[in-house]
Amino acid sequence: MGDERRTFLFMPESAYGPTNNCIGIGNALLQRGHRVVFAAERSWEGKLAALGFEEDLVDLAPAPEEEVEQDAGQFWKDYIREVSPEFRKTTAEQLETVTLPIWQALVDGAKYCEPQLKAIIDRVRPDVIIEDNVLAFPALVTAGVPFVRIVSCNPLEVPGEHIAPVFSGLGKDERDAWPAFRAEYERTHRKLWTEFDAWVQEQGAPALPDLEFIHRGDENLYVYPEVLDYHVERPLDEAWHRLDSSVRETEQAPADLPVSFTDGTRPLVYFSLGSLGSADVELMQRVIAALADQPVNVIVSKGPLHDEFELAGNMWGAEFLPQTTILPLVDLVITHGGNNTTTEALHFGKPMVLLPLFWDQYDNAQRVHEQGYGVRLDPYRFTPDELAGAVGSLLADAELRERVAAAGADIRSRDGVSAAADVIERVGARERV
Repeated sequence: MGDERRTFLFMPESAYGPTNNCIGIGNALLQRGHRVVFAAERSWEGKLAALGFEEDLVDLAPAPEEEVEQDAGQFWKDYIREVSPEFRKTTAEQLETVTLPIWQALVDGAKYCEPQLKAIIDRVRPDVIIEDNVLAFPALVTAGVPFVRIVSCNPLEVPGEHIAPVFSGLGKDERDAWPAFRAEYERTHRKLWTEFDAWVQEQGAPALPDLEFIHRGDENLYVYPEVLDYHVERPLDEAWHRLDSSVRETEQAPADLPVSFTDGTRPLVYFSLGSLGSADVELMQRVIAALADQPVNVIVSKGPLHDEFELAGNMWGAEFLPQTTILPLVDLVITHGGNNTTTEALHFGKPMVLLPLFWDQYDNAQRVHEQGYGVRLDPYRFTPDELAGAVGSLLADAELRERVAAAGADIRSRDGVSAAADVIERVGARERV
């Protein structure tokens, strides 16, 4: 791609999924000799520098009066713990009680950090700015350098007439229900979007697409395997580039599993509700109880509230686990359906049981289910027999396991991280010709 060293500025959303995605792509650029700077949220302080990146961090809200050290993404962990009772509602009901408040918190953060971002851009002087988020930050598109957008949530985020509305969890065969959901989204979100769009334009940025909270980029990347993608129903133009996966290579240390988990005597299951979903302790306990007497071994990503529940005898886990080194070892994944875990599970060719909680998790769960790579269950209404039955049937389905494994081999061969780095490098080189 050329020998010139360039500066790439990443701004990921604070949760682990988008940040880990940017870590993987940023590491590929770092290995090619470029300068990579993260304008991440401040709770990531020190964690990115340890991986070789520069940090120039932002606050999304005023600092608390008492200085306390926060875990990465702590704001969203606290928020999810508070709002988790709302996850028992339908996706349409969640639009007002879960989705809208999340958008409001994101909007408040964007407004608060706008002056900080302008100062960071002045200091860093990037050649290209890369954002992995769902929300516009005007400073990123008014900096006078190319802007690359990454969609690391479900690609229904980019709307189309012939695909289900984002956040709905509605299937491709439920078209009759799409208009009502879209109408409810309009009712609940039009006011906030109108106010935010006006503020974005006041900062000198272009108007936002109707009812979308972020601009298109000069180039756009989205992370989703072709076997799940909506590209037939909703084609995208040549400025969009699919990454079938984006799996970071910065997790080098494998988990120190018990010998009984690696001797092949029992199927091995990985259970993770993500850093946010695992804050729902009651749900974690329900899944653990349902699997406690099953003939499987279970690796559990326990999450931030790991000390508030106990694992069963056929389980082993920890607060944090190196997911990308564990997934190749297991036979099945039980997940909340976050885009990061969903795409990584398929990257390694693993079938899934999906327990969606909020946001795009419903869309991922539905898509995996209807495309035949796993089973979607209601996380608050499944019976122990239903969960055990889903696990047992997926493990026993040799044809499915062979098909998922083949999909994984194809995904890995496409090397999404390198493909993303190629696009970003081309954008930087294009501007210097």
